[in-house]
Amino acid sequence: MTHTLRLHEVANRELGDAAQYYDVESPGLGSAFIDEVETGFDRILQHPQVAPETRPGIRKVVLARFPYSLIYEVSDEVVWVLAIAHQRKRPFYWDRRR
Repeated sequence: MTHTLRLHEVANRELGDAAQYYDVESPGLGSAFIDEVETGFDRILQHPQVAPETRPGIRKVVLARFPYSLIYEVSDEVVWVLAIAHQRKRPFYWDRRR
């Protein structure tokens, strides 16, 4: 089954904010962050059920190079990315986005 990936509006903002932050820290690092997130998206779309559940129905992929996780849930045809969460941020802050 082929899934479509969709980002929660706030997750989309988190992506932009983090990329902007990294670009300020070091030009080009924001693009590297986005590349890493897109690699995570590809992994999720290839095998949406492989990542461990953090809550029933909610899964998490940890990025390799950056301290962020992709928090998502899978429905019949859609993978909903609920958060692009910094790993030191308050746990489960994104829970109300479901």
